[in-house]
Amino acid sequence: MVSSCLRSLSKFTACAIVVLLSLSCFSFTTTEAYDALDPNGNITIKWDVMAWTPDGYVAVVTMFNFQQYRRIQAPGWTLGWTWAKKEVIWSMVGAQTTEQGDCSRFKGNIPHCCKKDPTVVDLLPGTPYNQQIANCCKGGVLNPWVQDPATAVSAFQVSVGSSGTTNKTVRMPKNFTLKAPGPGYTCGPAKVGKPTKFFTADGRRTTQAMMTWNVTCQNWESRSLNHQVKG
Repeated sequence: MVSSCLRSLSKFTACAIVVLLSLSCFSFTTTEAYDALDPNGNITIKWDVMAWTPDGYVAVVTMFNFQQYRRIQAPGWTLGWTWAKKEVIWSMVGAQTTEQGDCSRFKGNIPHCCKKDPTVVDLLPGTPYNQQIANCCKGGVLNPWVQDPATAVSAFQVSVGSSGTTNKTVRMPKNFTLKAPGPGYTCGPAKVGKPTKFFTADGRRTTQAMMTWNVTCQNWESRSLNHQVKG
């Protein structure tokens, strides 16, 4: 009888292990399938031209994480693009380019970046206040919008030169790229949108951007899923 009980106990243990492994596999598959539940999740980039300067403009670039489940973790996002003309970045607040590039054609004031295809990263927490703007300096970390809208936004200010100084002469950047830990993102072209409106703290006055360009980036898994569904 003892040996019969031991055999039964052994069979029960083996079955329990199989069940636990099955549940474990199910949980892993569900976690990985979050993108399938959020095929339209994206990161939206708004490029708001706020003011004209003698040789260009000042813009505020804002990123919104409209993904339901995907969090951009440290070391954070990396944003890139290609200038349409011979633009340079005179200065930045709340972010920085990773390389300055060749600025040898400039005398006196040297731009922050002269590369045709700059790469921008967020500044770290603890950055001095005079180098910050609202929603900057989180080390590139972005939470999902549904989890916490306050931490789902990242922004920086950029002063652009050699770019044109009117709505008719300025050109949108091209070939946007967004990199982050994980499978990566594919960005569509910049499109002209309705100028963003801004409200004063007391809510009694509204201002708006001179121009607004919108860029939508989707992670590769969601983009692939969308293509399969449409196909």
